[in-house]
Amino acid sequence: MNKSDNNIDNVVSEVAVSEQVTEQMEQAVDQISQPEQTAELKSAVMRERNMQTVTTKQKVGKIFVQIGLYLFLTIMALIVLFPFYWMIISSFKTLDEYYVNPPTFFPTQAFDIKNYAEAFTTGSLDILFFNTVYVGIVSTVLSLVITVLSAFAFARLEFKGKNVLFACLLATMMIPGELFTITNFQTVINWKWTETFTVLIIPFLVSVFYIYLLRQNFLQIPDELYYAAKVDGTSDLKYLWKIMIPLALPTLISITILKMMGAWNSYIWPRLVAHGDAHRLITYGLRNAFTPADGQMYDYPVQMAAVVMVSLPLFLVFVFLRKYIMKGVSRSGIKG
Repeated sequence: MNKSDNNIDNVVSEVAVSEQVTEQMEQAVDQISQPEQTAELKSAVMRERNMQTVTTKQKVGKIFVQIGLYLFLTIMALIVLFPFYWMIISSFKTLDEYYVNPPTFFPTQAFDIKNYAEAFTTGSLDILFFNTVYVGIVSTVLSLVITVLSAFAFARLEFKGKNVLFACLLATMMIPGELFTITNFQTVINWKWTETFTVLIIPFLVSVFYIYLLRQNFLQIPDELYYAAKVDGTSDLKYLWKIMIPLALPTLISITILKMMGAWNSYIWPRLVAHGDAHRLITYGLRNAFTPADGQMYDYPVQMAAVVMVSLPLFLVFVFLRKYIMKGVSRSGIKG
């Protein structure tokens, strides 16, 4: 019994000693690994702080960039809008107030609405408006017919030399417009077209840019529709009228608006070929309608009132129809 008890005591003491050794080893390991963990923890905290600092700097920098951008846009918008503001307030001034030095940036006297009535009668704006609208509508309709037929031919029909002919048309866009003006002027003089509405409409009916714009839109229409229509016996003109024109309507609206605006703003060509009052357009008419007699001052308030009335239709067109212009251009694959 004594021997067995001694053996048990020896085993127990050995186990106790091993446990003590194990605890000491774990403590030693903890003491060794604790500094390493502390260093890793400190480095992680530093990295987090650095990331937060960088993020804060980026946010602050982004805010300053946005402020600078909006400040720049605001300044540029004021620069662009100031001439329109000056035109409008000048149209309500009297002649004496207009020539005051330094100029006033807001009418100090009562708004002089008589300037608009005087501008309408003095400048014969009723005749000028009629001539301009007539030339604009006729030239726009004829230009649309030519543009649609030409774009359809280059987009869907197959004939020899199609790509070469289209490349030649595009090459003409690199020729300055002044060269066309000179040759067209010589042509209409030889044909005795001056002082007629014909000379204001015919020379600029064809626009290569409009043909290119509409052709790009037509090319986006699937060929399967055209082949299916041909299988059903549909003619090309019927397919164009029933399928392609409705699908390309936004682009056609854009072309119509741009063409009308071009006819409304035309100045150089009407000045060269139409000097009589019967065929004078509004831009050239405004330039000569308010020329004073010798020794008299320019009545700029009345002239500004006429300019406001002439600019108002274009402004309304831009405000209410600008989405159609952007939609038509974007659908044609041309972005700017």
